[in-house]
Amino acid sequence: MFLSASANTGRGESPVSKPLIHASSIVKVFDELKVLNKASFTLNEGEFVAVTGKSGVGKSTLLGILGTLDPAFTGELTINGVSTPKASSMELAELRREFMGFIFQDFHLLPNLSALDNILLPAVFSGTDSLEVRKDAAAILSRLDLRNDNTPTRFLSRGERQRVASARALVNNPKVLLADEPTASLDEDSEENLFDLLDALRKERGFAIIAVLHSKRILSRADRILELKGGVLHEKHA
Repeated sequence: MFLSASANTGRGESPVSKPLIHASSIVKVFDELKVLNKASFTLNEGEFVAVTGKSGVGKSTLLGILGTLDPAFTGELTINGVSTPKASSMELAELRREFMGFIFQDFHLLPNLSALDNILLPAVFSGTDSLEVRKDAAAILSRLDLRNDNTPTRFLSRGERQRVASARALVNNPKVLLADEPTASLDEDSEENLFDLLDALRKERGFAIIAVLHSKRILSRADRILELKGGVLHEKHA
């Protein structure tokens, strides 16, 4: 079924308030194939929503559109009250910088920088780098069992780089965290540790999470689970 703006199964404890992202009848076509076919979705303040589906169905494509990284679609997308199809590239860049955090599958770290320096990049680019931000970044590093030293991230394991990418997404205190398979490179203990931290920070800071996930352990934490099938998002009941 299609999701309404107020949909919530009550699976989690996060409060549901105003809509942060609302997508209506999103269509995305690749080589005449409709990867997204009138997909509709609303993400509410403080909510944790998981997206599942078979490999190749368009989950990463959906996140790219919701994160304003892919403007080539039809339909309506409103983020924090801004209609993104009508927004300029500068307005979209500001929206991403001030409103969103991203955890990418391929991490997008600078290999010659340390974990801390990679984490601080969004703050440096947005002009919000400060002693307080650096202390917060170092605390997140510690809670994720990452070393705070000068070791370049190219020498870290894939799982460690995944955790660095996760910490970087949080440094600017986003209202929405978009995560594409954030636990794909982690063992079970590290996976639990990461989502323990994300859950704690979500409740402390009030941001929402939309994450592409497969792990049943982590799916059980979500307020809602959506399955992308045939280009449409369906609510999936446990």
